[in-house]
Amino acid sequence: MTARGESAFGVLGETVREALAERGFTEPTATQRRAIPPIAAGEHALVVAPTGTGKTETAMLPVFDALASEAPRASDSRAGSNATREASDQDVHGIRALYVTPLRALNRDMRDRLEWWGEYLDLDVDVRHGDTTDYQRRKQATDPPDVLVTTPETVQAMLTGSRLREALSDLEHVVVDEVHELAASKRGAQLAVAMERLRALAGDFQRIGLSATVGDPETVGAFLTGNRPCAVREVDVGSQLDLRVYEPEITDEDATLAGKLATTERVASHVRAIRDLVADNESTLIFVNTRQTAEALGSRFTELDLPIGVHHGSLSKDARIEVEDAFKAGELDGLLCTSSMELGIDVGRVDHVVQYQSPRQVTRLLQRVGRAGHRSDQVSRGTIVTTREDDTFEAAAIARRAKAGEVEPAGIHEGSLDVVANQLPGLAMDGDHADGGADAAYGPSTVGEEQDGVSARAAYELVSTAQPFADLSEDAFRAVVEELHSNRVVWLDEAADRIETAGGTRQYVYQNLSMIPDEETYDVNDVASGRQVGTLDERFVVNFAQPGEVFVQRGEMWRIVEVDDDDGEVNVAPIEDPAGEVPSWTGSEIPVPPGVAGEVGEMRAVAGPQFERGAPRDAVATEFAGRYPVDEGTMASALDQLERHVDAGAPMPTSDCLVVEQHGRTVVVNAVLGHKANATLGRVLSSMLGQRTGSSVALETDPYRIELELPSGLGTPEVVEVLKSTDPEHVEAIIELSLKRSDALKFRLSQVAAKFGALRTWEGSTDVSPQYLVAALEDTPVYDEAVREVFHEDLAVEHAGRVLDAIQTGDLGIETVGERTPIGTAGHSSGKELLAPENADASVVQTVKDRLQDDRVVLLCVHCGEYKKQTKVRRVRDQPECAECGSTRVAALSPWDDETVPAVRASEKDDEQDELTKKAHRRANLVQSHGKQAVVALSARGVGPHNAARIIGQLRENETDFYRDILAQEKQFARTRSFWD
Repeated sequence: MTARGESAFGVLGETVREALAERGFTEPTATQRRAIPPIAAGEHALVVAPTGTGKTETAMLPVFDALASEAPRASDSRAGSNATREASDQDVHGIRALYVTPLRALNRDMRDRLEWWGEYLDLDVDVRHGDTTDYQRRKQATDPPDVLVTTPETVQAMLTGSRLREALSDLEHVVVDEVHELAASKRGAQLAVAMERLRALAGDFQRIGLSATVGDPETVGAFLTGNRPCAVREVDVGSQLDLRVYEPEITDEDATLAGKLATTERVASHVRAIRDLVADNESTLIFVNTRQTAEALGSRFTELDLPIGVHHGSLSKDARIEVEDAFKAGELDGLLCTSSMELGIDVGRVDHVVQYQSPRQVTRLLQRVGRAGHRSDQVSRGTIVTTREDDTFEAAAIARRAKAGEVEPAGIHEGSLDVVANQLPGLAMDGDHADGGADAAYGPSTVGEEQDGVSARAAYELVSTAQPFADLSEDAFRAVVEELHSNRVVWLDEAADRIETAGGTRQYVYQNLSMIPDEETYDVNDVASGRQVGTLDERFVVNFAQPGEVFVQRGEMWRIVEVDDDDGEVNVAPIEDPAGEVPSWTGSEIPVPPGVAGEVGEMRAVAGPQFERGAPRDAVATEFAGRYPVDEGTMASALDQLERHVDAGAPMPTSDCLVVEQHGRTVVVNAVLGHKANATLGRVLSSMLGQRTGSSVALETDPYRIELELPSGLGTPEVVEVLKSTDPEHVEAIIELSLKRSDALKFRLSQVAAKFGALRTWEGSTDVSPQYLVAALEDTPVYDEAVREVFHEDLAVEHAGRVLDAIQTGDLGIETVGERTPIGTAGHSSGKELLAPENADASVVQTVKDRLQDDRVVLLCVHCGEYKKQTKVRRVRDQPECAECGSTRVAALSPWDDETVPAVRASEKDDEQDELTKKAHRRANLVQSHGKQAVVALSARGVGPHNAARIIGQLRENETDFYRDILAQEKQFARTRSFWD
């Protein structure tokens, strides 16, 4: 063994070194060289390295060495808990090491990897999770394994069982795999408190975290250890990356392929490019950002009869295992996946990783491309296939930052009150288990005698020892306890200041082992084979799933045979129909961080002046290709947008300048601030501008734009004035006020309330209005936590405040343009699912057009109120006008609308008639401005004045696209009408 090997493996015992030789390990990886010595010395440690660098063995070899070198020790608590235990049995040890993974699939992998070591070293390794049989559970309680592989939720369950608590009292080591994934979630905050509960039970134990590359490893280390000292050992990943950003050029083949795949030539070029990349490698993972894209792209590969499987979280467990095993066995050349494959599930050797569209974040790219090579001495190769200009610039910035090690921080949930609520009933139950009450486990009694439950002071001190709750105030903690008491989840003995179990405590604990929100799903079953295909969210089923409808799952087309609401099942049959809907899973878009968006702004700032000086685009592309891993052709294609922008004479939106532009009633603020800051500023603008008119302001945001649909009378000057006059200190209050009327807060409130026991059963019923929930919960910690979570997950209040301050001090400039710009209009395509068929078939569009032209419409003059005429849309003049007074203020109404005409004509109006009159005037304004086109749009199902204005305002090349947009809005209305009040 080499000297370098001695420095790592040499600190391990002889038996483990013999096992290493038997296994064929003679040279430690860089990760093992750096991290094994401190772990073997008993230090808490965080190991930060990419997948495939031997992190698991780095953690477990020293743990196995420690366990193998110790004689089994008797636990005093175990020996004393059963007076009838045989003396020889008192030497049986409990669970001495936990290996905690965030996925059950990782449980399987870890057991397979660790069992060999356990057998060689005469140590028992077992796994426990939600699917573990009752027999296995009983065996683990009576004869605990040395090493138990488990999940965070199962740790919660284990803390409730008396025998398992005995077994855990011998705990010496806890290894947390994929700790970066847990640190950024409430599951991680829950585990952080559970670790402190384990420490109270077993005393100090060693904590070891295994993490992918993160931007703040010291913070993740503090999360792991509860702010105790931690040896952080990082391995550089940038030098082991081979990245390429590539937008395919459209070829002659793509025209033929587009016809076969029922899509556009551009999308066909993406499919063809990925097909070729898979063909050039033996095994390829193809990552996409959403399940919709996975299914849509998978259906295209199925149409081409390519050996590429689909893998994501909504597929059944059997379906996922099936494709994992097929890929590992070489039966599939590629595996199309979402974040479900970011973590280290073993699928064998991966030669190449394809990322379809920008991965949005550096951490995502590192985790995904890190799956390639999968050996410490190999370079990880990846290709990002981009689809448009923003995509290319963003992917280039992310690829450069990945190689430079500029990674985003983990984003730990600090002070999540529903996690506190979740843990307190368990703490009260822990106290009931402990000899002498909870105070035996958590500290001295505050009342001087044995009692059930736990003292509030001891519970607060334990929870606040966990890093996410280090700044938790006593007042906030007390509010949580009182809320749980009022909901009968625990009993608060105020005189003794104790938290005790109540009638609903045990049921609550077992129903809330997980912090993953409960969401209703339907099982999708194939009636032909009798097998489960996957799952669908309840919202998708309610809004779309009717017998006869077609959708895509596992990359295959399915026709719905039956929806069984009682059993929560959708029965389907396979078909070969090229037209299908992609399941609309709920889920937020991966947010682009401000650093990445800002670098896109810097790229614009570099290119803009060169185009102003007349530099050739190819020369500018060559310069960029020298800095970024992008070929010159791809970069030249992306730079075309910036060149056209400069040629139009428009100012360039950069990190130092916002550009506000207007076309009709649409105002776009071009701001390279990232998703969350733009969403926050957009809400501020929408709220403040809406207050001025009493009308709602439609809002869409992406990392580079804030798009507003304004009421008449408002425009660019008012938008700029709000940005320049709004006090940055007021952003939080403005946002919170706007949230009270939003479905986003309602959704979060319902989930948080369930963790407080305040809403025991909420299934997404539209009968529960946001206003009702806010009114019922506003002065409770439930509301405080829901708002905190929205701020943490979706918004960036402090960043938005800094932006307003920079605008008002002049550090950030604002330019205005009176027309739409190439950069401003590029956002229209960003939210589309590029792989779903983008355009309806021409015959379908013609059918829609014919139907709308044959629909009947009522024309009403809102100027004189006298003129009223019912006619077919096709007979309406290009510019309708009143036959009585000649006014062009003519509203287009539905022939079934029996209330608006009397309302407009009424001399004295009640509130309802007043509102109907205002709506009629909005319709008339639209017809006055856009003529017959507005009449057509307003005749469509579910298209009111706002949506009609948005459809008309779209920049499009032909009339066909106009009818396609109307059809898309009609489909959207059909799917969402059940959510309308």
